[in-house]
Amino acid sequence: MNIPERIAVRLPQLVFPSSEVVLYNHNRQICVRKLGFVPFLTHKRDLGLGLGLGLSKKMSSSMENCHVDVQNKLEVVRPATEVYAQEAIEALKAGKVIAVPTDTLYGFACDACSLEAVNRIYEMKGRKHTSPLAICVGDVSQIKHFAVTEYLPHGLLDSLLPGPVTVILRRGESSALEKSLNPGLDSVGVRVPDCNFIRVVARGLGKAVALTSANLSGQPSSLCIKDFENLWNRCAYVYDGGVLPSNRAGSTIVDLTRPGKYKILRPGSAKEETLAILEKHSLVEEAPAI
Repeated sequence: MNIPERIAVRLPQLVFPSSEVVLYNHNRQICVRKLGFVPFLTHKRDLGLGLGLGLSKKMSSSMENCHVDVQNKLEVVRPATEVYAQEAIEALKAGKVIAVPTDTLYGFACDACSLEAVNRIYEMKGRKHTSPLAICVGDVSQIKHFAVTEYLPHGLLDSLLPGPVTVILRRGESSALEKSLNPGLDSVGVRVPDCNFIRVVARGLGKAVALTSANLSGQPSSLCIKDFENLWNRCAYVYDGGVLPSNRAGSTIVDLTRPGKYKILRPGSAKEETLAILEKHSLVEEAPAI
């Protein structure tokens, strides 16, 4: 935005050079130039702030508050690209919670071995501690470190994952998971999303990532970061992957804790494909309890 010289003379605080920040969201990229204390959006729709020749003290205060609000959001939102993966990894190592896209929904993620971070996710979602959290790993080959896989048909996990499926497996005594994660349960839900960003982050962390949907418990799941904007301030970073091509059904959850058996716990977004793979590997649906 070019400010006429006669206005610049009257408003010198608005024309000091400063930095430029880009806010990414699912609809567009908004470039925000910080000129003094007033944020200007270089977008076709302006904010209607008005550039009078004099600013009242009340108006100045209002603009300053607006700037703080916009700037806080800019500081937390990042594009979900590998350029920002190391930043996300460091945040997880520091015990913080981040928001990430997956191949189904946006999720909150943290180090599954950090009790403080796990508790923070429960608190920010208003989720009961009796509801277990799933874990995410970067590659199928890593699952064996956190769950028992020897009894599964050869190639089953590689056929199901990466993809929009959560497999429930037995943890076993040798699991590298902290006992504080889902205490009292001898099983764990495992995901390998077909989403490059979260997989790169999980690989870099070198441990399991606790993963749950980015929303308040009981509320609709999130397909874009705008859906959970009220929770941005609870995250270290929010990584924007655009609008996700999902119907909010989430991943298909299948219980594989019994050898040779399966049970669909949630149809999710890939039920038919999952059933076809299970049957191909000769698994039989577990009879419902009487």
